[in-house]
Amino acid sequence: MIKVIATTPYDDQKMGTGGLRKKTKVVMQPNYFENFMQAIFNTIGDLKGKTFVVGGDGRYFNDTAIQKLIKMAAANGVKKLIVGQNGFLSTPASSNILLKNKTDGGFVLSASHNPGGLDGDFGIKYANETGGQIPTKISDKIFENAKVLTEYKICDGPDVDLSKLGRQEVCGMEIEVIDPVDDYVAMMKGIFDFEALRKLFANGFTMRFDAMNAVTGPYARRIFEQELGAAKGSVINAKPLPDFGGLHPDPNMVHAKPLVDFMASPEATDFAAANDGDGDRNMILGKNFFVTPSDSLAIITDNYDKVPAYQKGIYGVAKSMPTSTAVERVASARHLDYYEVPTGWKYFVNLMDSNRITFSGEESFGTGSSHIREKDGIWAVLFWLSIIAATGKSVQEITEEFWHKYGRSYYVRFDFEGMPTEVGDKLMADLENRLPSLKGKVYGDYTVSEAAPFVYNDPVDHSSTKNGLIVKFTDGSRIVYRLSGTGSSGATLRVYIERYSKDQLNGDPLKMLTGLFNAAMEIAEVPERTGKHQADVVT
Repeated sequence: MIKVIATTPYDDQKMGTGGLRKKTKVVMQPNYFENFMQAIFNTIGDLKGKTFVVGGDGRYFNDTAIQKLIKMAAANGVKKLIVGQNGFLSTPASSNILLKNKTDGGFVLSASHNPGGLDGDFGIKYANETGGQIPTKISDKIFENAKVLTEYKICDGPDVDLSKLGRQEVCGMEIEVIDPVDDYVAMMKGIFDFEALRKLFANGFTMRFDAMNAVTGPYARRIFEQELGAAKGSVINAKPLPDFGGLHPDPNMVHAKPLVDFMASPEATDFAAANDGDGDRNMILGKNFFVTPSDSLAIITDNYDKVPAYQKGIYGVAKSMPTSTAVERVASARHLDYYEVPTGWKYFVNLMDSNRITFSGEESFGTGSSHIREKDGIWAVLFWLSIIAATGKSVQEITEEFWHKYGRSYYVRFDFEGMPTEVGDKLMADLENRLPSLKGKVYGDYTVSEAAPFVYNDPVDHSSTKNGLIVKFTDGSRIVYRLSGTGSSGATLRVYIERYSKDQLNGDPLKMLTGLFNAAMEIAEVPERTGKHQADVVT
């Protein structure tokens, strides 16, 4: 039986570039989740005959929310749902299943790299038929629908047994529960030379993969330990937990510090990596050596021919604007098309769909290719293993050879978290107004050559987007300011600082960037406006 429930709309359900993210307790309010899902269904329109993919990263409230989603989909006329067993499905695996089955869209219940648990965060990612993030014009329509709806539809029936593989029916809607790992493994086998990687491990190569008690644990165990022969126990924190075992599933130097410390110890393995909550972000480590995401994208691009799927060539490469300029130098040298886009994976999707790029990446530990329409953490790890297998060199040797070839971008991101939204908005607005007056000003050893907002004109849909502010200096250095939308409350000011050097290749990044950091603080008046003299997170 279909029920129509009267409800009062919430006016705070605006989506960011990665979907809706709120505190778990907010989403658990009566009707909150239902209102948002109904707003999506209303925006899509006629749902008869449509099929969607559904899964999540296993965080707290995931199981309850998926059952609600299933019953609402049935009540709204959806023909079929493809659901990951026990409700589990990583974001890249979801994109693959969506594209493989040519479905009409998909839902991943995840707040990505944000903490989980009752006091943590919850999120909903909605992908359209492309398998990637929806355009802004669609997310805006969802927000408008959420503000005016007065009812939602839901099927009055028992919960679905998602542990049981196979087909079921709910209120006339078909549900197919699938193994969340099988299709993804098959896709990776079609891209990489698994036999070469098996030989790498058979010859004594060692690795440690930290799944951070999140969704990629089962994927990593199947691929690295079972398929490739890495030693049992190479994958740690492999069981997805509702609160991620108290970990913050963000694979960076701060939140994955135990892995970083391990790789600096005498017991270090040859290689290490970590993924985030929903499996789309990655961190790459060698023995006592960290590879920045910006360098990782550039090195992968420079070595595209080391992987079978790309040996005939790639279309091009794109990076988010805050990401360092390292990959731009590779694209120029390798005669590849190159694009710089605003932060948000959806901007890469147009370029992929129009065959303008194959690889893409963000400084926030996201790397991917056009095999799907999302970033893909395990894909990036397998690519690095492929480079190691083909060259016989260590992570450090590969990276340092890259610096000798192209020069080094010293690059650090400074996050100033938890400031009131109105403070962050005013800081950025006032700074934008001051940008024209900065040209020619001197800050220590650095002279401003140009200061302007970043404006992106999409070559496919011809839309124009302003995203972040850039201050460039005469020596090629730059500072980027951006307000982030990936948190569940308040504002985060991200300050990205880059200094390029052709000959100073072994300096300490923080020391190399001290002068620019001081300039960044002065230019944006960060201490005066926020009360912060140091960043909360440095990556």
